[in-house]
Amino acid sequence: MAASTYSNQIQSVPVVRAPVNSPVNAPVNWGAIWAGVFTFVAIWSVFGMLGMAIFASAANPNAVRPVMGMGVGESIWAIVLTIIAMYVAGRETGHLAAVTTRNEGVIHGMAMFGLSVVATVVIIAIAGSSMAAGVAPSAHSPYTLGVVSGLGWGGFISLFLGWLAALGGASAGVRSRIDTQGTVQPIRKAA
Repeated sequence: MAASTYSNQIQSVPVVRAPVNSPVNAPVNWGAIWAGVFTFVAIWSVFGMLGMAIFASAANPNAVRPVMGMGVGESIWAIVLTIIAMYVAGRETGHLAAVTTRNEGVIHGMAMFGLSVVATVVIIAIAGSSMAAGVAPSAHSPYTLGVVSGLGWGGFISLFLGWLAALGGASAGVRSRIDTQGTVQPIRKAA
């Protein structure tokens, strides 16, 4: 009879559950953010080189200004590529960080975007300084200013839309509460 009483006591033990909407300050997952940064840099570098190869191949080397239309094509390519790369990287960041709210996704996406921009600027600065070594083009020519202006506007638009894509991608990586709650095991009261 003692076994039957013990089994009834176990069945009547209350189950302890955490409230579903409890405010929890989740820490920022820097490993997920860095994974997103490397994902962005990898996608942007590989497909950026593809775009550069395509548009440079289409340039006419015998023309007076051989790369005149190349800036517009590169700008459009950079805008589309940045949106796609930031969205994929933001989605990866949100998924790896296991964010459970859109706010956490936005925070992780913003940090990933900021680090990605810094990494890209550093890579471009290093590449530009190594390519410009020994070459002194005239910075005051209208042709050079036109190319730089076009790339500047294309860069701004691609960064702005990329920022929105990073935030949207990281927010889209939100896991549902059902996935994160897991199974609830009954807990016996301490003796």
